Amino acid sequence: MVSKDIKARYEKLKEAIDHYRYQYHVRDISEISEAVLDSLKHELSEIEKGHPELITPDSPSQRIAGAPLPKFVKVRHEVPQWSFNDAFSPEEMREFDARVKRGLPGKMPSYTCELKIDGLKVVYTYKKGLLAVASTRGDGSVGEDVTHNVRTIESVPLRLQRAVDVIVEGEVWMSEKALEALNKERAKAGEQLFANPRNAAAGGIRQLDPKIASKRNLDVFIYDVAQTSESLPATQEEELEYLRDLGFKVNPHFKHAKNIDEVIAYWESWRVQSKKEGYWIDGIVVKVSEHALQERLGYTGKGPRFAIAFKFPAQQVTTIIEDIAFQVGRTGVVTPVAHLRPVSVAGSTVSRATLHNEDEIKRLDLRVGDTVILEKAGDVIPHVVQVLTEFRTGKEKKFKWPQRISECGADGSIERVPGASAWRCVVRDSFSQQARRFQYFASRRALDIEGLGEKNVELLLSEGLIANFDDIFSLEQGDVEALEGFAELSARNLISAIKKAKIQPLSRVLTGLSIPHVGEETAFLLARNFKTIDDLARASEEKLRVINGVGDIMAREIMLWFTDKNNQAMLLRLKSHLKITSESTVAVPKDSFFAGKTFVLTGTMEKYSRDEAKEEIRRLGGDVSSSVSSKTHAVIAGGEAGSKLDKARELGVRIMTESEFAKALHS
Repeated sequence: MVSKDIKARYEKLKEAIDHYRYQYHVRDISEISEAVLDSLKHELSEIEKGHPELITPDSPSQRIAGAPLPKFVKVRHEVPQWSFNDAFSPEEMREFDARVKRGLPGKMPSYTCELKIDGLKVVYTYKKGLLAVASTRGDGSVGEDVTHNVRTIESVPLRLQRAVDVIVEGEVWMSEKALEALNKERAKAGEQLFANPRNAAAGGIRQLDPKIASKRNLDVFIYDVAQTSESLPATQEEELEYLRDLGFKVNPHFKHAKNIDEVIAYWESWRVQSKKEGYWIDGIVVKVSEHALQERLGYTGKGPRFAIAFKFPAQQVTTIIEDIAFQVGRTGVVTPVAHLRPVSVAGSTVSRATLHNEDEIKRLDLRVGDTVILEKAGDVIPHVVQVLTEFRTGKEKKFKWPQRISECGADGSIERVPGASAWRCVVRDSFSQQARRFQYFASRRALDIEGLGEKNVELLLSEGLIANFDDIFSLEQGDVEALEGFAELSARNLISAIKKAKIQPLSRVLTGLSIPHVGEETAFLLARNFKTIDDLARASEEKLRVINGVGDIMAREIMLWFTDKNNQAMLLRLKSHLKITSESTVAVPKDSFFAGKTFVLTGTMEKYSRDEAKEEIRRLGGDVSSSVSSKTHAVIAGGEAGSKLDKARELGVRIMTESEFAKALHS
């Protein structure tokens, strides 16, 4: 039986510790020393040891509790988790402002500007004021339960200021100072260092053991009320104050803007001063301030009409070209690759960048030893955008395109691809090319054979166990079990994966065959126009040419591949092992915007991966092409779109933004 005095003392300790936690971690006020706070926590812990029946979920001692989880549990969100559409320039923001006003005839909305913290979004559910569940965003409908790790973050209240039912959203982040300290510890332990605080924060939240998360010194900013049992305030600024009143940590730098000019001025200001903060900021979030107007505007696709993420420009750095090497692809195409003096850009250390082709090197007037501007935005591959010729000393070496590449076989000869800017190997059966073809054949985009990666493919090739694609399906467990690096279990797993791959849709088989000019998009086009691989093999050049998305050069290359006797023999053997199915036909809505049209994707989209966008277009009866032509209905352009966007403008092809694409998907 716990005495009233002990129980009263225990409640006082809980209340005091939570008060000092809130003052320090949320309001940045130190009312007592760390030593005094530790003393209070120790006293509370001693009471709990003697009276475990007093322990409640909101006790400060329960921030790090329990054994590591065996796995993450999926959580279905009570409120859908939307993502924001993006803008990258003042012009795009003025377009956003115009769209908002068109949706609110007769109204003059104002905006709330908030800093966009570069971290991990987490959704927090409180029941009667107590933290019940914290989950990742996931796909917007289902996330993962990370409550055990979120509880370790001191700025996250376990109990709110009042017993409200509320779901809030916020960003988990790590300060640069905390990252520096963490990397010092990891270096001492011989562990790999984190490239940036975003990765370290996300990695901390996705640990099964909360003790690991507790050592990351993570922090949060809460920015949105998704649902509440109380009345929601009338404006976004009042909503942020409401969150503060409940006990949440809110970023203090939000600002009310009367018009879009003030929004742009706020963005310009934070472009300059963002580096002064101790956390990463990659832009601002702009929302229509009035909640009543937000409700009128509603949502489209995967994002709200009333809000947008106004991103800072792509990050650029300077570095030096130390060398130019070559990479030979699976079809023999030769790609120049710049070897750079290692440099950190957008949170990652980079030492390589593709130079695309000979024409790009000539356009840049690129020389070995040049100082160049390297640009990276989001997940886009870093690329050289400019040579700083003023740094030339005269020691730079002009680049001369070679006539031979060692990876192109014994002779090494290369040739310019007719009608294109690329070069390729004259002889296309060198070991390196064979290895890349087999790797692609077994890759996730093609036949998806687990266990046939680079190392195992090269081993099987060098031992003479495979020479053609069909040889893969003749392998037995005993063939590979004795090879270096294999044991009974790994050999059995590989053979099992090969057996699973014996039923394939036509598009995947065509993707994996390394037919010149036939990538994933073209493979889908061909599979849609020909029911079987035999139908395709018999197709004339003329029949191929009339397919929207297949040009003259591509049609000829496909026809030549299928009329080659070696390819015919290999294909006959391959069909004896594989069951190649026709593409599944799905009923396309009669009013589908995409039906019968060809689209090209370029740049990086915020809400859709490239594969997701392709799948949606095909589901609705459209085709996806990798190149822009006069037959292209529209180019769907994400952030940092490149030459395909220029080609579309040149040909007068329609250009769709990601938000327009999302709207078309759901119209």
